[in-house]
Amino acid sequence: MWTKKIDLLVGIVTVDDVIDVLQEEATEDFDKMAGITPTDKPYSRAGVIDIWKSRIPWLMFLMLSATFTGLIIRHFEDALAACVVLTGFIPMLMDTGGNSGAQSSTAIIRSLSLGDVETKDILWITWKEFRVAALSAVCLAVINFAKMFLVDKLLLGSMDITIFVAFTVSITLMGTVIFAKLVGCTLPIFAEKIGIDPAVMASPVITTITDAVSLLIYFTTASAVLGI
Repeated sequence: MWTKKIDLLVGIVTVDDVIDVLQEEATEDFDKMAGITPTDKPYSRAGVIDIWKSRIPWLMFLMLSATFTGLIIRHFEDALAACVVLTGFIPMLMDTGGNSGAQSSTAIIRSLSLGDVETKDILWITWKEFRVAALSAVCLAVINFAKMFLVDKLLLGSMDITIFVAFTVSITLMGTVIFAKLVGCTLPIFAEKIGIDPAVMASPVITTITDAVSLLIYFTTASAVLGI
């Protein structure tokens, strides 16, 4: 039996439809990278309770995970008491580490979403980011060393800052930047490999990890250099 084939127009996908999908996907990625549970409602139409529900889970997780940072500081209370000036540089080290990791993770997450890189490129990506991290770390360490002497010691009169204290902070800064950038570029790739959205491994998670590790590097270096 012969059947005539008839081609029928099922539907039309317009440019506006494509743009709407792209915007929704981009918004979802931005929300995840900021530690916000994605919702279907735009900000202008979302109620206070809806916004609260989307933000509070990550805030609680990050608050509880910061407990590890507190434990590390308490463990090294004696070292801080022996050299109080070290305390003032903790925020700078933690912030620089978080910012360094966020730079790498954002670049890799975007490259993965665009198909510019794949999970099989992890060794090449790691080597490239390591070189970027090394250059950034050396630059920041030199500037920080000079700043501690010219601004903190001479201009502000912080006589507790010695060459060994400046060396300790600068070495920690180098280690923190290198570690943060390596973590920032590898975590999204591992997430993609096991089927998790790489955007989840953005700033909040990486910052939590680098905060704890930067403190470990700091106090370990201080113990070795300053003998505290």
